[in-house]
Amino acid sequence: MEDAATLRERALTASKDELATLIHHPASDVLLAVVQNPSLDEAQLTLLLERKDLPAELFEQIVRRKALLKNYRVKRAIVFHHRAPRLVAMRLLRDLYLMDLAQFTLSPTVVVDLKRQAEEQLIARLPQLPLGQKVTLARRGPARAAGALLAEGHPQILAVVLDNAYLTESQILKALSREKLPEAALIAVGHHRKWSFSYNVRIALVRHHRTPLGIVLGILPDLTLNDLRDLASPGIVSDSLRKYLQAEVARRTRVSRKRAPEQ
Repeated sequence: MEDAATLRERALTASKDELATLIHHPASDVLLAVVQNPSLDEAQLTLLLERKDLPAELFEQIVRRKALLKNYRVKRAIVFHHRAPRLVAMRLLRDLYLMDLAQFTLSPTVVVDLKRQAEEQLIARLPQLPLGQKVTLARRGPARAAGALLAEGHPQILAVVLDNAYLTESQILKALSREKLPEAALIAVGHHRKWSFSYNVRIALVRHHRTPLGIVLGILPDLTLNDLRDLASPGIVSDSLRKYLQAEVARRTRVSRKRAPEQ
């Protein structure tokens, strides 16, 4: 039986056929030697990267093999591997295809800073994407990307992005805080079967100067009296809208006074 040193030396010079067996070896030293072997090809390396028990040093060794990193499957396998060192994964993130990058952000095992980096790369690519890819990303992309797409206000995107399962209220509120948000986005949110019933979203719609009056008037009866008074304070909404808010406050006050003696 070969000792560890002999086996490692053999792994360094093994033929392609021998490597097919060695990539399944349990010893880390042997695997590190396999990765240094000039005969190792992309297909075998991709198979090796399917293993969950790889040592972190192995990834550092792989990135030294520039020729192997030209293969997209290899780069993707490294980024998605839960044991890939953070700096290695971050370096390769920029090379991922759009939907692989989106999938990476949605993985529950991804650390927070890597996820954020991937999301930022997605958002940075949005202006250059064709409409078809934007629609696909709007349908199943991560929350921050969905929020950025909502803010663009394209009709075909709005039709799907508000139904995105990963879209959060915080991202909608972030979009609604944009002064130049297209009116189409405000209308879509204001009529959506889910988000139009969110109280915080309703407040944001009333505050936005581009929200159509019809949507705002439909929201006012459902706001609390305290919120109506706050929104009616000078400088919050336009003077014309403020009159409607004041009228609603006055109406509520009258109703409250009429009910008081009966209680």
